Amino acid sequence: MGDSMVAAGAVGWLLVGVLAGAPEPRVVSALEKVRPEALPKGEKQARLSLARGECEGVQVVLPPGASRVQAAPLTLSGPGKPLAAHLWREAFLDVKTASNSQGGTGLWPDPLVPVETPSGDKKAPTVLYVELCAPEAQRPGTYRGALKLKADGAAVAAVPFTAEVQPFALPATSSLPNSFGVSLYSIAKGHGVKPESPEAQGLLRDYVTALLTHRVSAHGMSMNPPPVRFDDGGAQVDFRAYDAEVSSFLEGTALPSGARFTTLDVRDSKAARTDAEKAAYYRALAAHAKEKGWRAQLFFYAKDEPKPEDVALVRTQALRVRASGKDVPVLVTAPLDESLRDSADILAPTLNCFFPRPGPQTCRNVVPLQTLRGKLAPQVKVWWYQSCNSHGCTGGAAEDASVEKAYSGWASYMVDHPAPLNRAMGPLAFLTGVDGELYFDTVFAYNTKDPWTDLFEFGGNGDGTFFYPGTPSRPGFTSHQPVLSLRLKHLRDGLEDYEYLRLLESLGEKTFAQEAVRRLVRSGYDVQRDVRQWEQVRQEMTARLRQRWEAVEEAKRSGVRSK
Repeated sequence: MGDSMVAAGAVGWLLVGVLAGAPEPRVVSALEKVRPEALPKGEKQARLSLARGECEGVQVVLPPGASRVQAAPLTLSGPGKPLAAHLWREAFLDVKTASNSQGGTGLWPDPLVPVETPSGDKKAPTVLYVELCAPEAQRPGTYRGALKLKADGAAVAAVPFTAEVQPFALPATSSLPNSFGVSLYSIAKGHGVKPESPEAQGLLRDYVTALLTHRVSAHGMSMNPPPVRFDDGGAQVDFRAYDAEVSSFLEGTALPSGARFTTLDVRDSKAARTDAEKAAYYRALAAHAKEKGWRAQLFFYAKDEPKPEDVALVRTQALRVRASGKDVPVLVTAPLDESLRDSADILAPTLNCFFPRPGPQTCRNVVPLQTLRGKLAPQVKVWWYQSCNSHGCTGGAAEDASVEKAYSGWASYMVDHPAPLNRAMGPLAFLTGVDGELYFDTVFAYNTKDPWTDLFEFGGNGDGTFFYPGTPSRPGFTSHQPVLSLRLKHLRDGLEDYEYLRLLESLGEKTFAQEAVRRLVRSGYDVQRDVRQWEQVRQEMTARLRQRWEAVEEAKRSGVRSK
């Protein structure tokens, strides 16, 4: 009886919308940023394809006019366990200063708030971000459902959803090591709570869990090193509080998927005063990580972006760390520099240091990755990171056209840049073969301003910030929690692109994968912006992966039968 009543209610919802002539929702690719002044036409139904172990999003757009939208829970039924969708409404950030000529002022979608959060502007469209995630154990096949919506109490036409869960699976943990900063103290300031409070500690865990859910590993966190005392040349370290903070993220118990951090930063301790004490402390940290079975890449973050006057400090830091053995690599964020070459076990220049281009250079020493590897010792790894050296450090378009061109086209995490640029780092990592990605912060603006009204930092909108502080005052939560951004979804999608390409290569399709990635990214500053091209390449990769996966599985079955 309950099911029939629900069905009748759903039909009634739909009929009211049709009879009232309510606006029809349209489905738009997640790779388009929907802005008030340029509404895309879209489709009448949503079609998604996702691997086991993957999340895929799509946007549902309602024209301007509605102040409040409600959505019935969306569940897709198929051959396996039903797929339950996650839904958010895209709020807008009012950009006052463009990041550069690729950006622009005005309203840009970015914060992902609860669907029923009232819109502050009836002139803006209602854009829903709808996400489906298939667990690794999900049974492949076709799943169907319908999204039912109300706008200001009136039902609108349902949106049919079809999702094809592929037979191949992506690993839960990113295959590309990465490390993005997050700070307990910034989080506490953004939420207006005390850093030492249980509420702040819980928020830190929520933020880090959100990052890991999007295939991102965190560094910084509470920043508290484990207590240590020194005894007969050895370090006696109390790891209890440290383990309580980090262990679940390193052991695969923080998420049902079993995802783990790919990296682990070494926190320096003021208690270690001499070189010998520091070496003993680093040695104890490395031994603890090994004993725990943590497979994350350890690293010591040396002085960030060292200036010439910092060279002596970085060299000293490297010597101290290396005195502990070879288990803690030293990460140096600098272009290739003769004075620092021997200090780096992981060299991390900015993205623009890898790709020479005509006109002014925005890195003092531009060296393509393969050339750079030839200049480094074989064991040295190469990471990269984004900075304002890509989008420009002052904001707005440069007066000199050649300078503006030098800062344009780069892969970018800025709010007012096209979604393909937000997504490009994963494919670029596969194209070049870089060993990892670093990013300095994900909550930086919490320290300086209200992120809900302004994310302009270091010449870009969103530089160093991927979250918004969700509080009882905005957007009106009953408790504090992180609000995700559209850009975090694009970052995750790029890392999933990396997994697709890597899986193709592992299945003997290296040439196909290389040709596919070059249709998306040709260099760090030459990124395909045509959404249709991105979708076409993804469809072709999916088809080839499915073909190869099924052939491998059939070969396995044939081998079993022959035995």
